[in-house]
Amino acid sequence: MSNDNGANKAAVAGAAVGGAGAIGAVAASGSVIGLGATGITSGLAAIGGVVGFGMATGLAITVASPLAIGAAAYGLFKWLKD
Repeated sequence: MSNDNGANKAAVAGAAVGGAGAIGAVAASGSVIGLGATGITSGLAAIGGVVGFGMATGLAITVASPLAIGAAAYGLFKWLKD
């Protein structure tokens, strides 16, 4: 049971780091720097523009990245402990 507890903590830590990175990427990547309305919309549009789409795709990428990083941290912890 201890192994699962550690893996859960690794997943939460990975998701927190991924979330902070996603917020930082949105704040820094747009034509307007910051976390105001224009900064967020331009940042999401810039992130979505990397793959050839717009702000909605940027939002999907930004939301999915902490989940993916948390899942990777969980899997890596489980793999290293087994």
